[in-house]
Amino acid sequence: MRALPIALLVAAAALAACSSGDQQASAPKPSSSAPASSAASSAPAGKQADTCSLLSADEVGKAINIPGVTAKPGPTENNASNGGKATSCEYLVGDKQAGALAVTRYEGRQAKPAEMIAAVKQAKAGAVDVPGFPDGAVYYQDQQKTATLAAAKLADGIPVLINYTGPVKMTQQMMAPLVRTAVTGA
Repeated sequence: MRALPIALLVAAAALAACSSGDQQASAPKPSSSAPASSAASSAPAGKQADTCSLLSADEVGKAINIPGVTAKPGPTENNASNGGKATSCEYLVGDKQAGALAVTRYEGRQAKPAEMIAAVKQAKAGAVDVPGFPDGAVYYQDQQKTATLAAAKLADGIPVLINYTGPVKMTQQMMAPLVRTAVTGA
């Protein structure tokens, strides 16, 4: 499953579509299975570990009803065109990916969570609002391969987009508690 690149592309598209003020973001790069940025960031390892600490492997295992899920830090991305700095955590059952959590922070940018969610909805056909998130959330499926629940918030004045992407069989009801847990800690 190529869940993480999809989650990162959504994060890039969301802020590119809703940037405001004097700083205008470039249009996002064409969507493919490639990451939003060609170079991985050299973010401190602590930032990656922080992403895994937002959502435990046990919580993912309970959501998908499979014991033995493990978590490992995933790739990081810096997207120069929109200022997004994404860290991630991958959740595995054996050697197969059960999902990925991506947290993208847009330091130095001006964006409201509602604008970020609206941008995701505009970029993803069939995206629907998910109730129960104070700053907004949206759920969508990509090409019947993956499902994503993305939520936005301001954390210490910094716009943050939190996505969990998993197999298409994951419903918004399965994902909502996972993303809610991650949003609380982000």
